[in-house]
Amino acid sequence: MVNPTTQAIRSAWAALGGEPAATTAVETAGPAGTLPARLPVTDLAVACVAAAGLAGLELARARGAATDGPLTVDSRAVAVSFTSDRHLRVDGQAFSGFAPLSRFWPTDDGWVRTHANYPHHRRRLLAALDLDPARPDDALVAAVGERLGARPAAEVEQLVTGVGGLAVAARTPGEWDAHPQAAAVAAEPLVRLRADAPAPARPAPPAPPGLPATGVRVLDLTRVIAGPVATRFLALLGADVLRVDSPVLPELEPQHLDTDAGKRSTLLDLGRDADRARFAALLADADVVVAGYRPGALDRWGLSPEALRRHHPDLVVARLSAWGGGPWAGRRSFDSLVQAATGIADIERRPDGAPGVLPAQALDHGTGYLLAAAVLRALARRTVDGGAWTAELSLARTARWLRQELPAGPVPDAAPPDPDPWCAERDSPAGRLRYALPPVTLPGGRRDWASPPTRWGGDPPAWPAR
Repeated sequence: MVNPTTQAIRSAWAALGGEPAATTAVETAGPAGTLPARLPVTDLAVACVAAAGLAGLELARARGAATDGPLTVDSRAVAVSFTSDRHLRVDGQAFSGFAPLSRFWPTDDGWVRTHANYPHHRRRLLAALDLDPARPDDALVAAVGERLGARPAAEVEQLVTGVGGLAVAARTPGEWDAHPQAAAVAAEPLVRLRADAPAPARPAPPAPPGLPATGVRVLDLTRVIAGPVATRFLALLGADVLRVDSPVLPELEPQHLDTDAGKRSTLLDLGRDADRARFAALLADADVVVAGYRPGALDRWGLSPEALRRHHPDLVVARLSAWGGGPWAGRRSFDSLVQAATGIADIERRPDGAPGVLPAQALDHGTGYLLAAAVLRALARRTVDGGAWTAELSLARTARWLRQELPAGPVPDAAPPDPDPWCAERDSPAGRLRYALPPVTLPGGRRDWASPPTRWGGDPPAWPAR
């Protein structure tokens, strides 16, 4: 009988369109249940990492490299990587994962989950509740709880979402499955990877062992875990990744330090003519664009799928969103909110009856590795067959895969692994950094990123010479 982890690896690789026989290269190690939950979180995590590694091997072969040796994926390394924010230290200092106003709140008829880590999301939540954002969070918790407790959860969701804030009602699996957005998600594949149009093959020179993405230029237009995890893995495999952010949307430093190793970071305000020209020059010389904003959010800057195809015919375009298509396509969201809306928080309910959470932000991390795998497969196909390739994924579709499609076994009784063997330290511009190592290494490849995170926004908006 095939064990659940192997089944999950096969499922992930099949979703990417990979050859089934390729999965025999994967050797798993470590105990089951390193991310213990009622749902098969460890299997999902190992499968997504394995799929990214397999796609890296495929690109290496497409570039003429030998790929001897197994691809070993250790569940302990995966668990530490998927909980990397908990292991991050700067000069010995740890960081809190969620702000005080980012949590579950009891409502008149159930529960609602809010997200207010970023200042602009906090302001919108408080504006919806008619509370003063100048007050500190600790002084606002009681007032927020009182106002949310007096309303039904669905009303809170509509009220906060209506002003661009982030809140979802915590639904049961049955409630979510009856929702129109769930039907839209169910109609989507786990990974949509397709050639949009014909284009000539683009053979690439041989790459160093274990670094199949060497020479690939990746324009990273993503924020908050899933997208940055994907591009961080591409950087591990040798890609030149340049993350571009708007100066009016500052990043949280722990978020940047946790997910931007191996990359460079620059700031461009696309509302300014000079910055738009710089961005156009970057785009003209890019091989891959990875976008992690809501569908349509970047269209006004010429980044719609149609515009990208018209001006850059064989660019690999990877698009990530929270909800995919459907009535919620335009909604902002994060892993924690998707867990709450899709019934996962109800399945993982705590002994006191409150909604629970997965042992990691596994939808983010898992989708990130699937996204990296899709990019690597697209590059391999473009190298050999040509074509203009697009990849599309969503956190909500990964949630469906976890909740309804992966085989669930008994709830594991396992303690979290000792993180020390799977962490490293190095100096960085921010200070002495302790961080989780990559969860998989290609044969002959790096066990760590080539460089620590640079200062957020501190790099020039330019590609170095190939």
